This record gives sequence, structure tokens and C-alpha cells, in this order.
Amino acid sequence: MQVFKFGGASVKNAEGVKNLAAVLQQVGYENTLVVVSAMGKTTNALEIVIKNYFDNKPELQSSIQDVKKYHNEILLDLFENTHHPIFKDIASVFKDLDSFFGRNKSPDYNFVYDQVIGFGELMSTTIISRYLNHIGFENKWLDVREFIKTDDYYRRANVNWEQTQSRIKANFNTKILNITQGFLGSDANNFTTTLGREGSDYTAAIFAYCLNAESATIWKDVPGVLNADPRYFENARLLNSISYREAIELAFYGASVIHPKTLQPLQQKEIPLFVKSFLEPENAGTRVGKGMKIEPNVPCFIVKKDQVLVSLSSLDFSYIVEENISEIFKLLHHYKMKVDVIQNSAISFSVCFENTYSNLERLLQHLKAKFKVTSYENVSLYTVRHYNEQAISSVETGKELLLKQLTQETIQIVTK
Repeated sequence: MQVFKFGGASVKNAEGVKNLAAVLQQVGYENTLVVVSAMGKTTNALEIVIKNYFDNKPELQSSIQDVKKYHNEILLDLFENTHHPIFKDIASVFKDLDSFFGRNKSPDYNFVYDQVIGFGELMSTTIISRYLNHIGFENKWLDVREFIKTDDYYRRANVNWEQTQSRIKANFNTKILNITQGFLGSDANNFTTTLGREGSDYTAAIFAYCLNAESATIWKDVPGVLNADPRYFENARLLNSISYREAIELAFYGASVIHPKTLQPLQQKEIPLFVKSFLEPENAGTRVGKGMKIEPNVPCFIVKKDQVLVSLSSLDFSYIVEENISEIFKLLHHYKMKVDVIQNSAISFSVCFENTYSNLERLLQHLKAKFKVTSYENVSLYTVRHYNEQAISSVETGKELLLKQLTQETIQIVTK
């Protein structure tokens, strides 16, 4: 069994869908599960739909229409016959979306987000499954929500591994080509949940683990895992191989090629992960496996934008001790802040985090009751693994440094 994951960039238009079929033709698709993300920027477009539902009802239908138009253009390029059943299939998906908005009574943004955002994956996989069958690649479309069970932590759900393994073992046919959605699961009440942004990689790893797959492959628009994001750094280099441990470190610090949770289930069963280019499927890409050395051994650069840096000090210049730190972390957890770096001294404590759930103001008000608080929004967090002086200089030059922290292998720098 092999598991493939194709991201939104790989299927952003009809040519991308055709190329997916060409990749399968070239590398083989027997005993294969294909996990697919939403097409192109559909997730972003559906986030606008959700925002309009809450804040701008008059624009709701217009934003839905934009999503509908985008997918219909892809359908018209893939299927010459407008009477093909796929057109009714996609129309039915939009009918379900309208139906949800009509009956929903929940004011919970995170719940609504998860019920709506997954329509992107449902549409992309329906289109791809129908197209592959249309050109002779017989396959079965699967609703991933019937397999991956989670808790109800909407927008970042936790997998119920026992239920998930049981459902996959009982209901999955490994002998055929299967197509399913990334990113999604369902809770005990069968409401849709999501595994976090970029969670489709994690979906592929979950299935690979439960199916004892031979390998998992993430197909990207880059040659493999690079030592830096070429959007932000010049002269990015391909890493031919890295260990699970190194990949987990890079993912933890925010490397965008691999989702942070993806490596853990693969490592447990020593299932190799390949990251390859869907534009050049014959190339080796990057192999992630047990005990592999980073090759070539070069500094690895990661940047996370739009972070928040908060610095705290005691009001009476007393020490920041275990009791204070414990309380700070309880608040960070309560307000759902994802912490990326911490630094503390005798009388100060600094933390850099993501304000994913827009709870910053409430957190700051809570902290100001006990601490002197300084906060910086829209800062950038740079992480360099296997750094040298040249690498540090390239990050620091021309920037205002707010925080700097070194360990033996890693340096982290927060800049304005």
C-alpha cells in the first residue's frame, strides 16, 4: 500500500488535475490511496464566505458564487459533456452548503468554520475521482469523515486513534485506487472537524500508519524539502535526505513543507516519507527516514510571519518563578495561543506565539492584572537550524532585533 498526498497548488486548475492523472500513470496507482486538498485557494475563499456569514450577510451569496464559478470553470475544462453527472454532484455540494447556513443556530465561529471549510476538499476529491474514472482510472471515492474520528476541538481536532484504526481496518479496500479528502475528520456527533491548516499531510500519515503502508509521498510544487522557503530566502537548496528527528524539528519550528504532526505516526512504524515535485515526478526528491543524515549539511532557515511577542515583568521587581510561569502557560493554553519560543530571566519572561483564535486582547487584559506587559504584533520569528555566523548575519542584517536565543543546534530571532 502506498499513500499519496496532493496539495491545493497541484490541482488549482484543470491542467493540474490532468497532471495528477499523469503522475499516477507514470509512478503507478495500484494499491494506492490519494489524499487531496481543496483546489488552489479555495480554503481562503471559503474563509471569506465564513467571515461574510458572521459579519457581512449581504455579501454571503456573492462570495459563495465566486467559489462556485471557480469550480465550474475547472469542470468545463475537464468534461466536454455538460450533462455529465459531475455537474449535478457539485451543484448538490453547494446545495448542502446553503442548507447548512439556513439551519445553523450555533454562534460558535470555530464550529461553523469546520462545517464550512471542508466543502473545498469534498468538491476537489469529487471532481478528481469522477475525472479519473472518466479517463479509465477506476477508483473509489471515500468520505474521510467516516474513517478519521476526532474530539470536538474545532479547527485543531485531536485524532481518536483507537476508533480511527478500527474504522480503517474494517472498511478500507487496499486492493484498489482510493480517493479521499485531507484535513478533515468527524467528532462523536458526526460534525465535521479539521486537523489544523495544512492538515492534509497529517491525514496521509494517519492512513499510512493505520494501513501499514510501504511509503507516504507528499507531492509539491517544489523539488522536495528545501533548506529555506524560496519566497523569503535566496539560493534555497534541496535536501536529498533527512532523519525523522530532523524533519520533526524543522516542522515544529514552522517549515511549511511538512505539517508538524505528520512525522510522528510515520516514525512509529518507520514508514519512509518522500517529498517530491508533481512537475518532475521522476526525480528522487527528499527521503525522510530513520537514522538518515541531513544531506547536504547546510543551515536550514524558517520564518514565521504575523507573530506576537509579549514580554512580562513583575510589578514589584520580584522574581518570575515557577508559580508565575505556570500561571502564564495556563493562560496561553486557555486562550489557545500556539507558543513558538520562550525566554526568561530572573525578573522577566518573553513569549512569541500565534494569535490564531484572535484572543490576544483578552489574554493581555488578563496578564496586565499581575504583570507589566509589553506586546509587539506582526513580528517575524526566524529559526535557523545548524547555524553558522554567515547564516546568523544574513537574518539579522537590516532588521530590528527584539529577541535572540541560541542553543547548540538552533538559533531563534524575533524581529520587527
